[in-house]
Amino acid sequence: MMHWTKMEKDGEAIDPCLNSSNGSQSSYATLDRSAMSTNAGDGASELERQYSPSRWSHRMSADDVIKAHVKALKEGTERARGCAQTLLNVPYGEGDGEKLDVYIPRTNSLDVNLVVYLHGGYWQFLRGFCFCLFSKDESGFMAVPLIDKGVVVVAVGYDIAPKGNMDLMVSQVRRSVVSVVQQYSHISGLYLCGHSAGAHLAAMVLSTDWSQYSIAPQIKGAFLVSGIYDLLPILSTYVNEPLKMTEEVAVRNSPSKLVPQLKLSSSSCQIVVAVAENDSPEFRKQSEEYCKTLEASGLNVTMEDVANTDHFSIIEKLVEEEYHLTKLLLEMMGKS
Repeated sequence: MMHWTKMEKDGEAIDPCLNSSNGSQSSYATLDRSAMSTNAGDGASELERQYSPSRWSHRMSADDVIKAHVKALKEGTERARGCAQTLLNVPYGEGDGEKLDVYIPRTNSLDVNLVVYLHGGYWQFLRGFCFCLFSKDESGFMAVPLIDKGVVVVAVGYDIAPKGNMDLMVSQVRRSVVSVVQQYSHISGLYLCGHSAGAHLAAMVLSTDWSQYSIAPQIKGAFLVSGIYDLLPILSTYVNEPLKMTEEVAVRNSPSKLVPQLKLSSSSCQIVVAVAENDSPEFRKQSEEYCKTLEASGLNVTMEDVANTDHFSIIEKLVEEEYHLTKLLLEMMGKS
Protein backbone atom coordinates (compact mmCIF):
# COMPACT_ATOMS: atom_id res chain seq x y z
CA MET A 1 0.00 0.00 0.00
CA MET A 2 1.00 3.61 -0.47
CA HIS A 3 1.88 5.49 2.69
CA TRP A 4 0.51 9.00 2.45
CA THR A 5 0.28 11.23 5.50
CA LYS A 6 -2.51 13.35 6.98
CA MET A 7 -5.22 12.01 4.72
CA GLU A 8 -8.59 13.72 4.87
CA LYS A 9 -11.86 11.95 4.27
CA ASP A 10 -12.64 10.56 0.83
CA GLY A 11 -15.71 11.50 -1.17
CA GLU A 12 -16.40 14.91 0.38
CA ALA A 13 -19.08 16.75 -1.57
CA ILE A 14 -17.94 19.80 -3.50
CA ASP A 15 -20.25 22.71 -4.27
CA PRO A 16 -19.97 23.16 -8.05
CA CYS A 17 -20.02 26.94 -7.64
CA LEU A 18 -17.19 27.09 -5.10
CA ASN A 19 -13.47 27.36 -5.49
CA SER A 20 -12.11 24.39 -3.57
CA SER A 21 -9.14 26.32 -2.24
CA ASN A 22 -10.85 29.35 -0.77
CA GLY A 23 -14.60 28.75 -0.93
CA SER A 24 -15.40 31.76 -3.10
CA GLN A 25 -17.45 31.73 -6.26
CA SER A 26 -15.51 31.12 -9.43
CA SER A 27 -15.86 30.46 -13.12
CA TYR A 28 -14.40 28.99 -16.25
CA ALA A 29 -16.30 31.45 -18.33
CA THR A 30 -13.61 34.11 -18.08
CA LEU A 31 -10.93 31.70 -19.29
CA ASP A 32 -10.56 34.10 -22.20
CA ARG A 33 -12.07 37.36 -23.32
CA SER A 34 -14.27 35.71 -25.91
CA ALA A 35 -16.26 33.86 -23.29
CA MET A 36 -17.21 36.89 -21.22
CA SER A 37 -20.77 38.12 -21.23
CA THR A 38 -19.81 41.25 -23.16
CA ASN A 39 -18.56 41.05 -26.70
CA ALA A 40 -14.89 41.43 -25.88
CA GLY A 41 -13.92 40.54 -29.45
CA ASP A 42 -14.72 44.16 -30.41
CA GLY A 43 -11.47 46.08 -30.25
CA ALA A 44 -9.49 43.18 -28.78
CA SER A 45 -5.95 42.95 -30.01
CA GLU A 46 -4.95 40.11 -32.29
CA LEU A 47 -2.54 38.86 -29.63
CA GLU A 48 -5.35 38.63 -27.08
CA ARG A 49 -7.45 36.74 -29.63
CA GLN A 50 -4.58 34.32 -30.18
CA TYR A 51 -4.41 33.67 -26.44
CA SER A 52 -8.18 33.13 -26.14
CA PRO A 53 -8.38 29.34 -26.65
CA SER A 54 -12.16 29.01 -26.88
CA ARG A 55 -12.24 31.31 -29.91
CA TRP A 56 -10.55 28.60 -31.96
CA SER A 57 -12.75 25.58 -31.31
CA HIS A 58 -14.70 24.35 -34.33
CA ARG A 59 -17.09 22.25 -32.21
CA MET A 60 -19.27 24.91 -30.60
CA SER A 61 -19.39 28.50 -29.44
CA ALA A 62 -16.72 29.93 -27.16
CA ASP A 63 -18.95 29.89 -24.09
CA ASP A 64 -20.34 26.43 -24.83
CA VAL A 65 -16.95 24.81 -25.38
CA ILE A 66 -15.83 25.95 -21.93
CA LYS A 67 -19.04 24.68 -20.31
CA ALA A 68 -18.59 21.35 -22.09
CA HIS A 69 -14.99 21.22 -20.89
CA VAL A 70 -16.04 21.73 -17.28
CA LYS A 71 -18.62 18.97 -17.62
CA ALA A 72 -16.18 16.52 -19.24
CA LEU A 73 -13.50 16.98 -16.58
CA LYS A 74 -15.97 16.71 -13.70
CA GLU A 75 -17.61 13.58 -15.11
CA GLY A 76 -14.26 11.97 -15.86
CA THR A 77 -13.04 12.65 -12.34
CA GLU A 78 -16.23 11.21 -10.85
CA ARG A 79 -15.66 8.05 -12.92
CA ALA A 80 -12.08 7.83 -11.69
CA ARG A 81 -13.20 8.12 -8.08
CA GLY A 82 -15.59 5.26 -8.68
CA CYS A 83 -12.94 2.86 -9.95
CA ALA A 84 -9.88 3.78 -7.90
CA GLN A 85 -8.89 3.95 -4.28
CA THR A 86 -8.59 7.66 -3.52
CA LEU A 87 -6.72 9.74 -0.99
CA LEU A 88 -7.97 13.32 -1.18
CA ASN A 89 -6.40 16.53 0.08
CA VAL A 90 -3.06 15.00 1.03
CA PRO A 91 -0.77 17.85 2.12
CA TYR A 92 2.56 18.41 0.38
CA GLY A 93 3.24 21.69 2.20
CA GLU A 94 1.84 23.96 4.86
CA GLY A 95 -0.27 26.19 2.60
CA ASP A 96 -4.03 25.75 2.30
CA GLY A 97 -3.76 25.15 -1.45
CA GLU A 98 -0.83 22.73 -1.19
CA LYS A 99 -2.79 19.51 -1.47
CA LEU A 100 -2.75 16.38 -3.64
CA ASP A 101 -5.49 13.99 -4.75
CA VAL A 102 -4.17 10.46 -5.26
CA TYR A 103 -5.84 7.80 -7.43
CA ILE A 104 -4.52 4.34 -6.59
CA PRO A 105 -5.12 1.10 -8.53
CA ARG A 106 -6.37 -1.91 -6.65
CA THR A 107 -3.10 -3.79 -6.75
CA ASN A 108 -0.75 -5.32 -4.21
CA SER A 109 2.30 -4.38 -6.26
CA LEU A 110 4.70 -1.96 -4.60
CA ASP A 111 6.52 -1.05 -7.80
CA VAL A 112 4.12 1.09 -9.79
CA ASN A 113 4.24 3.81 -12.40
CA LEU A 114 2.97 7.17 -11.22
CA VAL A 115 1.74 10.17 -13.21
CA VAL A 116 1.65 13.66 -11.69
CA TYR A 117 -1.02 15.78 -13.39
CA LEU A 118 -0.89 19.60 -13.39
CA HIS A 119 -4.15 21.31 -14.35
CA GLY A 120 -4.60 24.35 -16.56
CA GLY A 121 -6.66 27.51 -16.14
CA TYR A 122 -4.26 30.33 -17.03
CA TRP A 123 -2.71 30.25 -13.54
CA GLN A 124 -5.58 32.32 -12.16
CA PHE A 125 -8.91 32.55 -10.38
CA LEU A 126 -11.55 33.02 -13.06
CA ARG A 127 -14.60 35.06 -12.16
CA GLY A 128 -17.97 35.53 -13.81
CA PHE A 129 -20.39 32.62 -14.02
CA CYS A 130 -21.14 29.89 -11.53
CA PHE A 131 -18.90 27.10 -12.75
CA CYS A 132 -16.12 25.29 -10.98
CA LEU A 133 -12.63 26.62 -11.20
CA PHE A 134 -9.86 24.60 -12.77
CA SER A 135 -8.34 22.81 -9.81
CA LYS A 136 -7.14 19.42 -8.64
CA ASP A 137 -10.75 18.58 -7.74
CA GLU A 138 -11.62 18.12 -11.43
CA SER A 139 -8.24 16.67 -12.42
CA GLY A 140 -8.56 12.96 -11.77
CA PHE A 141 -10.15 12.12 -15.14
CA MET A 142 -7.03 10.69 -16.76
CA ALA A 143 -6.94 7.98 -14.08
CA VAL A 144 -9.90 6.24 -15.74
CA PRO A 145 -7.88 4.30 -18.36
CA LEU A 146 -4.68 4.17 -16.27
CA ILE A 147 -6.01 2.57 -13.08
CA ASP A 148 -6.68 -0.75 -14.83
CA LYS A 149 -3.06 -0.73 -16.00
CA GLY A 150 -1.78 -0.39 -12.43
CA VAL A 151 -0.80 3.28 -12.75
CA VAL A 152 -1.15 5.77 -9.88
CA VAL A 153 -2.35 9.29 -10.78
CA VAL A 154 -1.67 12.30 -8.56
CA ALA A 155 -3.55 15.57 -9.21
CA VAL A 156 -1.75 18.60 -7.78
CA GLY A 157 -3.32 21.69 -6.28
CA TYR A 158 -1.48 25.02 -6.28
CA ASP A 159 -2.27 28.62 -5.36
CA ILE A 160 -3.49 30.41 -8.46
CA ALA A 161 -3.55 34.21 -8.84
CA PRO A 162 -4.38 36.50 -7.24
CA LYS A 163 -3.58 34.50 -4.09
CA GLY A 164 -0.48 33.02 -5.68
CA ASN A 165 2.01 34.52 -8.10
CA MET A 166 4.05 32.80 -10.80
CA ASP A 167 7.13 32.26 -8.63
CA LEU A 168 5.01 30.67 -5.90
CA MET A 169 3.13 28.38 -8.29
CA VAL A 170 6.36 27.13 -9.83
CA SER A 171 7.81 26.53 -6.37
CA GLN A 172 4.68 24.67 -5.28
CA VAL A 173 4.56 22.22 -8.18
CA ARG A 174 8.26 21.49 -7.76
CA ARG A 175 7.74 20.78 -4.07
CA SER A 176 4.71 18.64 -4.85
CA VAL A 177 6.84 16.32 -6.99
CA VAL A 178 9.47 16.09 -4.24
CA SER A 179 6.73 15.24 -1.75
CA VAL A 180 5.31 12.50 -3.97
CA VAL A 181 8.72 10.85 -4.25
CA GLN A 182 9.33 11.17 -0.52
CA GLN A 183 5.93 9.78 0.48
CA TYR A 184 6.08 6.82 -1.85
CA SER A 185 9.56 5.46 -2.42
CA HIS A 186 8.58 2.44 -4.53
CA ILE A 187 7.80 4.30 -7.76
CA SER A 188 9.17 2.31 -10.68
CA GLY A 189 8.54 5.19 -13.08
CA LEU A 190 7.67 8.85 -12.45
CA TYR A 191 5.87 10.77 -15.21
CA LEU A 192 4.44 14.26 -15.63
CA CYS A 193 1.43 15.47 -17.58
CA GLY A 194 0.26 19.07 -17.79
CA HIS A 195 -2.31 20.91 -19.85
CA SER A 196 -2.13 24.56 -20.96
CA ALA A 197 -0.84 26.48 -17.91
CA GLY A 198 -0.17 23.07 -16.39
CA ALA A 199 2.06 22.17 -19.34
CA HIS A 200 4.07 25.31 -18.60
CA LEU A 201 4.38 24.27 -14.95
CA ALA A 202 5.36 20.72 -15.92
CA ALA A 203 8.11 22.13 -18.16
CA MET A 204 9.29 24.25 -15.23
CA VAL A 205 9.49 21.09 -13.09
CA LEU A 206 11.69 19.50 -15.76
CA SER A 207 13.87 22.64 -15.64
CA THR A 208 14.45 22.53 -11.86
CA ASP A 209 17.86 22.84 -10.24
CA TRP A 210 17.29 19.99 -7.82
CA SER A 211 20.43 20.82 -5.82
CA GLN A 212 18.18 23.25 -3.93
CA TYR A 213 15.94 20.38 -2.78
CA SER A 214 16.41 17.33 -0.59
CA ILE A 215 16.17 14.90 -3.50
CA ALA A 216 16.39 14.89 -7.28
CA PRO A 217 13.33 13.14 -8.75
CA GLN A 218 14.11 10.94 -11.75
CA ILE A 219 11.33 11.81 -14.18
CA LYS A 220 11.12 9.23 -16.96
CA GLY A 221 8.60 10.93 -19.19
CA ALA A 222 6.54 14.10 -19.61
CA PHE A 223 3.49 15.01 -21.68
CA LEU A 224 3.26 18.75 -22.28
CA VAL A 225 -0.16 19.39 -23.80
CA SER A 226 -1.09 22.71 -25.49
CA GLY A 227 1.24 24.70 -23.28
CA ILE A 228 2.84 28.14 -23.11
CA TYR A 229 6.62 28.02 -22.83
CA ASP A 230 7.54 31.67 -23.41
CA LEU A 231 5.65 34.01 -21.08
CA LEU A 232 6.85 37.27 -22.62
CA PRO A 233 4.08 37.46 -25.29
CA ILE A 234 1.32 37.38 -22.67
CA LEU A 235 2.70 40.25 -20.57
CA SER A 236 0.63 42.82 -22.47
CA THR A 237 -2.55 40.73 -22.59
CA TYR A 238 -5.49 40.28 -20.21
CA VAL A 239 -3.90 37.01 -19.03
CA ASN A 240 -1.32 38.99 -17.07
CA GLU A 241 -3.79 41.30 -15.32
CA PRO A 242 -4.15 39.13 -12.17
CA LEU A 243 -0.65 37.65 -12.49
CA LYS A 244 1.06 41.06 -12.56
CA MET A 245 4.24 39.58 -14.00
CA THR A 246 7.14 41.86 -14.79
CA GLU A 247 9.48 41.06 -17.66
CA GLU A 248 12.01 39.72 -15.14
CA VAL A 249 9.45 37.34 -13.63
CA ALA A 250 8.32 36.19 -17.07
CA VAL A 251 11.87 35.47 -18.22
CA ARG A 252 12.86 33.43 -15.18
CA ASN A 253 9.63 31.42 -15.42
CA SER A 254 9.76 30.74 -19.17
CA PRO A 255 10.79 27.15 -19.94
CA SER A 256 12.03 28.27 -23.36
CA LYS A 257 14.73 30.29 -21.55
CA LEU A 258 15.70 27.38 -19.27
CA VAL A 259 16.56 24.61 -21.72
CA PRO A 260 20.21 24.39 -20.53
CA GLN A 261 18.96 23.66 -16.99
CA LEU A 262 16.43 21.15 -18.33
CA LYS A 263 19.27 19.38 -20.12
CA LEU A 264 21.21 19.18 -16.84
CA SER A 265 18.24 18.06 -14.74
CA SER A 266 16.15 15.92 -17.11
CA SER A 267 18.44 14.74 -19.89
CA SER A 268 17.08 11.19 -19.78
CA CYS A 269 13.42 12.24 -19.73
CA GLN A 270 11.30 11.31 -22.75
CA ILE A 271 9.31 14.44 -23.60
CA VAL A 272 6.17 14.64 -25.73
CA VAL A 273 5.08 18.13 -26.77
CA ALA A 274 1.46 17.84 -27.93
CA VAL A 275 -0.64 20.50 -29.63
CA ALA A 276 -4.21 20.49 -30.90
CA GLU A 277 -4.99 20.81 -34.59
CA ASN A 278 -7.41 23.60 -33.68
CA ASP A 279 -5.25 25.42 -31.15
CA SER A 280 -4.63 29.01 -32.18
CA PRO A 281 -1.61 29.75 -34.41
CA GLU A 282 0.15 31.36 -31.44
CA PHE A 283 -0.41 28.34 -29.18
CA ARG A 284 0.81 26.07 -31.98
CA LYS A 285 3.87 28.28 -32.47
CA GLN A 286 4.67 28.06 -28.75
CA SER A 287 4.71 24.25 -28.89
CA GLU A 288 6.54 24.01 -32.20
CA GLU A 289 9.31 26.40 -31.20
CA TYR A 290 9.79 24.86 -27.76
CA CYS A 291 9.99 21.39 -29.27
CA LYS A 292 12.56 22.56 -31.83
CA THR A 293 14.66 24.16 -29.09
CA LEU A 294 14.62 20.94 -27.05
CA GLU A 295 15.46 18.89 -30.12
CA ALA A 296 18.36 21.21 -31.02
CA SER A 297 19.74 20.65 -27.52
CA GLY A 298 19.88 16.91 -28.11
CA LEU A 299 17.00 16.04 -25.82
CA ASN A 300 14.63 13.12 -26.34
CA VAL A 301 11.55 14.97 -27.57
CA THR A 302 8.75 14.29 -30.05
CA MET A 303 6.04 16.58 -31.37
CA GLU A 304 2.46 15.32 -31.53
CA ASP A 305 0.03 17.34 -33.65
CA VAL A 306 -3.26 15.77 -32.58
CA ALA A 307 -5.85 15.77 -35.36
CA ASN A 308 -9.49 16.69 -34.80
CA THR A 309 -8.89 18.26 -31.39
CA ASP A 310 -9.03 21.76 -29.94
CA HIS A 311 -7.43 23.26 -26.84
CA PHE A 312 -9.97 21.51 -24.62
CA SER A 313 -10.74 18.18 -26.25
CA ILE A 314 -7.03 17.36 -26.58
CA ILE A 315 -6.89 16.82 -22.81
CA GLU A 316 -10.51 15.69 -22.22
CA LYS A 317 -9.91 12.63 -24.38
CA LEU A 318 -7.30 11.26 -21.96
CA VAL A 319 -10.26 9.62 -20.27
CA GLU A 320 -10.37 7.22 -23.25
CA GLU A 321 -8.12 4.14 -23.40
CA GLU A 322 -8.03 4.17 -27.22
CA TYR A 323 -7.14 7.87 -27.50
CA HIS A 324 -3.84 8.55 -29.27
CA LEU A 325 -2.16 10.32 -26.33
CA THR A 326 -3.39 7.73 -23.82
CA LYS A 327 -1.86 4.97 -25.91
CA LEU A 328 1.39 6.93 -26.24
CA LEU A 329 1.58 7.38 -22.46
CA LEU A 330 0.93 3.70 -21.80
CA GLU A 331 3.47 2.76 -24.45
CA MET A 332 6.03 5.03 -22.78
CA MET A 333 5.42 3.14 -19.53
CA GLY A 334 5.61 -0.25 -21.20
CA LYS A 335 1.91 -0.80 -20.48
CA SER A 336 0.55 -0.98 -24.03
